[in-house]
Amino acid sequence: MFSSRGSILAASVLVLVLAAAVVRSAPGATPAPRWIVFSAHPNGDTGPIQLVRVQTNGGGLKQITSGQLSATEPAFSPDGKRIVFARLGSGVFSMNPDGTGLRRLTSGDRDIYPVWSPDGKRIAFLRPFRAEWRLYVMSSTGAGERRLPQAPPAGRPSWTRNSKSILIPSAADLVRVDSQTGRIQKYYGLTLDIQTTQTATVSPDSNMVAYLGPRASTGPEDCGEGRCPQYALYLSRVPTPHRPRRLVNDTGAAGWSPDGRTLVYVHRDALTVRTVASGATRTIDTGKHVAVGDSPPAWQPR
Repeated sequence: MFSSRGSILAASVLVLVLAAAVVRSAPGATPAPRWIVFSAHPNGDTGPIQLVRVQTNGGGLKQITSGQLSATEPAFSPDGKRIVFARLGSGVFSMNPDGTGLRRLTSGDRDIYPVWSPDGKRIAFLRPFRAEWRLYVMSSTGAGERRLPQAPPAGRPSWTRNSKSILIPSAADLVRVDSQTGRIQKYYGLTLDIQTTQTATVSPDSNMVAYLGPRASTGPEDCGEGRCPQYALYLSRVPTPHRPRRLVNDTGAAGWSPDGRTLVYVHRDALTVRTVASGATRTIDTGKHVAVGDSPPAWQPR
């Protein structure tokens, strides 16, 4: 009798486990929303820029940094549990996605564009050296920071998936360098605008690059000697460059979803999410926070 009841109980548990697995893997199931962290003027104020988070479904809108100095250029750790960012005039910091656990990693008052390596062990960032922006790396704790001596002057870094190389915009091209020495491994032959590509971002699979470039026409504002230049967001292939595709005018730098299928950027003071393949877009409401396109929004990987 005991054996029969035990068998029935075990079978019931197995059915429940299998049912749960089917629910978790059901086709078309809506994935749990992730966080997008972006720069904004909190509540529309004109003071320092701060970081704000919002879920991909529009929920949970919250300011997560504050202070007298601007906080910008966020990037997630590969496990999605920490955010690294630059506090202009103070250095590079990391924190939890809710703004707690703040930790200072560098003290360079002009350190910018920190980006976590996919293996979670290092952070690359830029720092002025002899009047040029140069590539630096350090451990994820901030220890052992050092300049990569062979790397050319750089814009925002993007890591390759294996963490062995770093892609940087440099001299109007995209360049792959060794993540230990900065030795140049490859020029991709892209034609980037040298004035605006410092915020270029490479997709997680390193196959596409999103960057800002000049529009075909200029805006009506008077900049003294003529009309002010205006910019657009472009998309281009990396391994085999082709004619860049202009996606949208008058926008900010773009961040990538973890699967590389979607871009997120600031357009008309709000967040826009754009599917790369179809071009379909939707807007995420940022409430009273006026989103700023000074740096790419960061999309939580998991």
